Amino acid sequence: MTADAETKMQFLYALRSKGVTDKRVLEAMEDVDRRAFVKGIFAERAYEDMPLPIACGQTISQPSIVGVMSQALDVQPRDKVLEIGTGSGYQAAILARLARRVYTVDRFPRLVADAQAVFDAQNIPNITAFTADGSHGLPDQAPFDRILLTAAAEDPPGPLLAQLRVGGIMVLPVGQSDAVQQLIRVTRLESGYDYAELRPVRFVPLLEGLGRD
Repeated sequence: MTADAETKMQFLYALRSKGVTDKRVLEAMEDVDRRAFVKGIFAERAYEDMPLPIACGQTISQPSIVGVMSQALDVQPRDKVLEIGTGSGYQAAILARLARRVYTVDRFPRLVADAQAVFDAQNIPNITAFTADGSHGLPDQAPFDRILLTAAAEDPPGPLLAQLRVGGIMVLPVGQSDAVQQLIRVTRLESGYDYAELRPVRFVPLLEGLGRD
């Protein structure tokens, strides 16, 4: 067995041990090379279950959280997905393996450009990346079957709830500080929204406006 294959086996075992059991999600995470989304000295740690620094003072989420959030989102092959917080692009690449089309937005132009370069290099054609204020979503592309936020809001943003189709699912961290956050799943019903708490998490806050690189 090659070292890479052994590393991948340990990686998948770690994901399963943290509750990631969905077969499609595990296959997507096996297929997408996390090293492609991590720069410099941190690339050798890409398959450790930990967040790592990226540009603009942001981080690439730890793989088990990416897996848990992807699993909770329950993406179907024909779904159109909106991701708020492109970051490194890793989460979008996982979603692209599960969905028909992924739209991803970030407030930092540099992160969007870097992620797009990786999508192109990895030949992932079904992701469209934008520099935009994610708190407003992408009304021109709505409604979405699934929406995922990789930054914490105090409450699910109203514009994003409005862009979720009936029957659609949103997964996001909510909390008023970086110390106390809860990952929640919101399902849009004909008569309103159903909320389910999933687990404690820690994410950077969702900020309005565009960022400076």
